[in-house]
Amino acid sequence: MPSDPGAGLQPYRNYEHAETKKRIHELVVVSGLLDELARITPRKATENELATVHTKEHIERIKKESATRLGGDGGDLTTPFARGGYEIAAMAAGGAIELFDAVLSGVVKNGYALIRPPGHHAVRERGMGYCIFSNLAVAIGVAKKLNPSLRVVAVDWDVHHGNGTESIFIEDKDVLTISLHQDRLYPHDTGDIDVVGVGTNINIPLPAGTGVGGYYYAFDEVVVPAIRKFKPDIVVVASGFDSAYLDPLGRMMITAEGYRNLTRKLMDVAQEVCSGKLMMTHEGGYSATYAPFCGLFVLQELSGVTKLSDPFAHGNEYPGQGLQPHQRAVVDKARELLKNL
Repeated sequence: MPSDPGAGLQPYRNYEHAETKKRIHELVVVSGLLDELARITPRKATENELATVHTKEHIERIKKESATRLGGDGGDLTTPFARGGYEIAAMAAGGAIELFDAVLSGVVKNGYALIRPPGHHAVRERGMGYCIFSNLAVAIGVAKKLNPSLRVVAVDWDVHHGNGTESIFIEDKDVLTISLHQDRLYPHDTGDIDVVGVGTNINIPLPAGTGVGGYYYAFDEVVVPAIRKFKPDIVVVASGFDSAYLDPLGRMMITAEGYRNLTRKLMDVAQEVCSGKLMMTHEGGYSATYAPFCGLFVLQELSGVTKLSDPFAHGNEYPGQGLQPHQRAVVDKARELLKNL
């Protein structure tokens, strides 16, 4: 929201900034986990690669505004970027491309793309919600250009609806998009259960306050069975840590341990259907103190190497972490969409 002195809105630092991502990286470093990981070198996505899912007009506008002294905006007037923003956004998309290829080709079994800016809100013709290009969608689009019959499941556990990924693949029968999000948080008019496209889109709009019990139930009843039924060649995740209980922009209650368990559920079903091929791209997560532990716990599970415990683990004992009846009702309704697959 822009500052407006007349309305009493003072300027403040944007919640989407580099610090949270840098702190995730630094925790991976100081924990010693980095020494156990294979590093995939990112590169800038080409214009042709970006054009697999974005319009040329969008790409050209971002590139043009990026070259100006003051930079520009992703497209919704709330996604500002500075000079050079195009190159950084292209690097984020290129990092996703490189990791996707490394996992799909078997160079690594799984992986996490710690990239910025995020991407899952960007639609074909514009960016929005802090996102410039749809990083995960670009990676899928590039891979599908080389292998048109490639089957992909994209799971989005960011607290906000993955509207961009959904809109790009809504008519693609070979890409199953599943979004678990706080109902109507952002965007305020997307993410409803009845949006199914050609039958390969599943929204699970969870009530505010959903804890690990609700997420576990949603994975067990909808996400895992959908992946098992769809039989993809690779499972990808739009990974936002803003569903965590200490995040300032969400009202959900996942803990680092919760993210670890969700990761294990995906690893197990990926092992069943696609030889364990699983990759994640970083999206939201705005608690500079807690997002790093959520990221660390996901990476520890992916790698099978444990270095640190969660100093904020008391969140696991908060009231409301168990599955609630109104949360169960939403998941049970979403489960009916499995018949479309």
